[in-house]
Amino acid sequence: MPCLGQITGMEATRLDVLVVDDEPALREVLALRIEDWGHEVRAVGDTVEAERELERQRPDIVLCDVVLPGRSGLEFLKQVKRHDDRLPMVMMTAHGNIDAAVEAMKAGATDFLTKPLDTAMLYALLEATASEVRQRRGNQSLTDRLGRQTPSTGMVGQSRVMREIQRTIEVLASSDASAIITGKSGTGKEVVARAVHALSARRDKPFIAINAAAIPEGLIESEIFGHEPGAFTGATRARPGVFELADGGTLFLDELAEMPISLQPKLLRILEDGRARRLGSSKEVQFDVRVIAATNRSPAQAIRDGLLREDLFYRLNVFELTLPPLSERSEDVALLAQHFVGEFSRKHQLNVDGVGDAARVLLGSHSWPGNVRELRNVIERAVIVARSGFIEPRHLPPYLQAFTPGTKPTLTLPAGTTLAEAERLLILQTLERVGNNKAEAARQLGLDVKTIRNKLRSYGRDE
Repeated sequence: MPCLGQITGMEATRLDVLVVDDEPALREVLALRIEDWGHEVRAVGDTVEAERELERQRPDIVLCDVVLPGRSGLEFLKQVKRHDDRLPMVMMTAHGNIDAAVEAMKAGATDFLTKPLDTAMLYALLEATASEVRQRRGNQSLTDRLGRQTPSTGMVGQSRVMREIQRTIEVLASSDASAIITGKSGTGKEVVARAVHALSARRDKPFIAINAAAIPEGLIESEIFGHEPGAFTGATRARPGVFELADGGTLFLDELAEMPISLQPKLLRILEDGRARRLGSSKEVQFDVRVIAATNRSPAQAIRDGLLREDLFYRLNVFELTLPPLSERSEDVALLAQHFVGEFSRKHQLNVDGVGDAARVLLGSHSWPGNVRELRNVIERAVIVARSGFIEPRHLPPYLQAFTPGTKPTLTLPAGTTLAEAERLLILQTLERVGNNKAEAARQLGLDVKTIRNKLRSYGRDE
């Protein structure tokens, strides 16, 4: 049997193994063999001594004989599992008793070995335990790092760019200045806005968020300014606008460049005057609101394209904070994943410890076109599927499972493929690769989202 240092993946993991067996010769042989594999061994002859060793230090795995003097190994197993359900315990017997094996497995034994012990099987059990311990220690290290995160911002990430963003958030929160946050969809622009609000003197007042792209053009003016009864068809009762609702607090205007250009001068005037008038009213309402805007477009390009008024941009752009895509801070992926594992384990009342090594390789190799939002959704799904233990590749969405690290996606077309069919295959494969994120697929293909949707309808595919 090879030594520990010769085994790839085990060289960094030294196990603490507790052997419980009343045969001195077997204890000695087991101890020598396991130590030769590079692990530490404590060997005792009965459950009383074993209890003392457990109290002194929790081992990584217990190898316990079923037949012991005094209390049996099965009784000891049940007692240990009542206090520490996660401690791996492998039961051993010289009798090959299938009933004892079944009872041990029902009581929570990790596995069952028959004497004389199969050395290769024992080695495989220790290797599997070492892999789990290594993963557990790695995830605990990530959890510890999360605990050391700057508590003031609540932003997850220790890359250089994220540390700079955290410092900017703190500076921005110490003032009452307006700001524009730029960055691709899913990078966390609203999270940043909420962090600024939570750190500011306005933290005890409302935080109101409005997405200009999600409101029909005919209703957005009413949403912003509010209205009185009878102001338009269907307006049966008074409704305050977002500036009134956010009075004293913070108003987050998401997707600013999607706001109708005709409405932007009115918004500018409100920002300048600090007063708003509901639709259908002659009375102006004064307010005190800190405005943070966001856009996933380049503001300069949006101005050139006639989507954003330059004067409105400069009124809001006292601070400009640009959030990088997740692909530009890949060193934060593991930390974010561990953060989301904890969040969704609590939310769904599950017991997932973290991301396993193989799954972490896949997460680290993905380009994350949907950014932090995509990672968050992937981890929530994986937590629900895994339910306990570690997230493995099989718990990830199919488009991540199918990815081989180090390769670039390709599209192979047989000779004679029509241009229309090539276009269809390219669009569908791109959508699959980006997790059906139509906005990202459109960006990568140089199309707009409407074109993607129209193409899908023509293919008979649901949106």
